[in-house]
Amino acid sequence: MFPKLVLFDLDGTLLDSAPDMLATVNRMRAARGHGSMALETLRPQVSKGARAMSAIAFPELGGEVPGELIAEFLAIYEQVLGENSTLFAGVPELLDAVETAGSRWGIVTNKPEYLARKILPKLGWDTRSAILIGGDTLPQRKPHPLPLLHALEALAVDVMDCVYVGDDQRDIDAARAANMRSIVALWGYRPEGDDPQTWGGSAMASAAADLLQPKFWEALP
Repeated sequence: MFPKLVLFDLDGTLLDSAPDMLATVNRMRAARGHGSMALETLRPQVSKGARAMSAIAFPELGGEVPGELIAEFLAIYEQVLGENSTLFAGVPELLDAVETAGSRWGIVTNKPEYLARKILPKLGWDTRSAILIGGDTLPQRKPHPLPLLHALEALAVDVMDCVYVGDDQRDIDAARAANMRSIVALWGYRPEGDDPQTWGGSAMASAAADLLQPKFWEALP
């Protein structure tokens, strides 16, 4: 029931990395004499990246996050990488099902490639994921279609035989620009006010387990 290739975003789609992100920003805040931030405050920003999370952690900056703060965020995050993260419910079963069906899966993320590669062995995915493309692997990153198009070319898969699953509008915009079908992962991270209905995804799924249902794929345009 799966296409030949299923590509996934990482944070907010396969991996609930928000607890690691929280540990990162709280260490940064503690170093500056600030109290801890609550997970529910940070979680909606996780898919937006280090800059957005740093802006939420330090609202006094007014959204102007200096490069050295981003570097500090990434350095601390690398230290805590994978310590508190968990897979979203249904993800292990979904990846197993894709492989059992004879299809392949891969990851296209805006996370820096070195961080994504570091966490894959912790999940046992370093030998399973057909491809990994990070936010700095290529000259462009999502919402540009280049990472998705590069994955297709590298794996010799036609765009009609692939679908991309992501929880952020940039994921869906990238898929649309690549003429690729897309699935909005509603279980991921979204700031208040984001409306996935307006993103133009091919379909929306409330849980990873939805993708285990043949009827879901039969209805996919």
